[in-house]
Amino acid sequence: MKTLITNGRVIDPASGIDRQADVAIADGKVLAIGSVPADFSADRALDAQGCLVVPGLVDLAARLREPGYEHEGMLESEMAAAVAGGVTSLVCPPDTDPVLDEPGLVEMLKFRAEKMQSARLFPLGALTRGLAGEVLTEMAELTEAGCIGFGQADIPLSNTQVLQRALLYASTFGYTVWLRPQDRDLGKGVAASGPLATRLGLAGVPVAAETIAIFTIVELMRGTGARVHLCRLSSAAGVELVRAAKAEGLPLTCDVSINSLHLADTDIGFFDSRARLNPPLRQQRDRDALSAALADGTIDALVSDHTPVEADAKTLPFAESEPGATGLELLLPLALQWGEQSGVGLARAIEVVSAAPARLIGAAEAGRLAPGGAADLCVVDPALEWQVRPEALRSQGKHTPFGGYALRGQARFTLVGGRLVHG
Repeated sequence: MKTLITNGRVIDPASGIDRQADVAIADGKVLAIGSVPADFSADRALDAQGCLVVPGLVDLAARLREPGYEHEGMLESEMAAAVAGGVTSLVCPPDTDPVLDEPGLVEMLKFRAEKMQSARLFPLGALTRGLAGEVLTEMAELTEAGCIGFGQADIPLSNTQVLQRALLYASTFGYTVWLRPQDRDLGKGVAASGPLATRLGLAGVPVAAETIAIFTIVELMRGTGARVHLCRLSSAAGVELVRAAKAEGLPLTCDVSINSLHLADTDIGFFDSRARLNPPLRQQRDRDALSAALADGTIDALVSDHTPVEADAKTLPFAESEPGATGLELLLPLALQWGEQSGVGLARAIEVVSAAPARLIGAAEAGRLAPGGAADLCVVDPALEWQVRPEALRSQGKHTPFGGYALRGQARFTLVGGRLVHG
């Protein structure tokens, strides 16, 4: 199938392209950008007048709820949500049921995803068996099965010696360890510590829960030489620790979620369980620091932190409700909104959800538009205004703190390997 995308503004942060150009696609690859061969005969033409043609988004944090949690999300529904949001590659954490700690489970999940011919799936393997924090998994075998890194999802490692051994082993073989920086004991609350949590009578999670974990991780990195990715930074103090570690030359990367980037603890309102998230929403100063850090590159990538939750688990009282929110279909417009509000512009806004996360997972052809590269891209109408109506989301999870928000920007077409998977 040959496809010609015409009249669009092509933006590729990886190569610095930003210009009006036609894009020719053949055999699943980008054939040309701008100078389309005279003898190119397209089977399908897509008019991108007034639209952006950008690399497909790469989301580093998307729970697909399979296997084990099909009542909260099916692979089919969440993959449909991904491509509807312009996401062509996504990383899923290992906290499925059963946990992704065996090669066969990883292979089965990848097979199911590939059979759908939708977004590309990059699984994280469990760092410890059953995520129990006691025995390390067979990382080499899991890597051969398709894992791009290893983590504990949202389950902190309480045994520092196990973490040290994991980092040492990962360093020996060049694996990346993905960690959510949160102290096990200090992180048991349901809202960020502060005046609002106190006023509402909610158990607080202090900033120290994040900083103590980062201190420990950084110190172990110095001793082991391991490469670590911190998932969903949430505080200004955490940003400063990451900035210092990077300045020291440690191989540390990190991301921030759309929730922490755009919302604050005041968005909890009157016990709104849609804002029950992990990490919890922090204060305005933290949000500002996260935005500045994403702008200057201290934070490498923006993620959806897509966590579909069933209705029954969200209709409970705030403290008892299940944390999480759907986000795959909101990543693109919220990235564009951040780019406009922060003043960093379109190129940086697109980079943090495409080229930057693609580099982190070592996906050479993802997150970029280049002749000869995979035709994973989306055509975005940046001026299209729409309201977030939870019932209209393709994800099986309908709960989001952005419900009712007016956003601008939406994927009109999404292509993966040259196949039109949305639009």
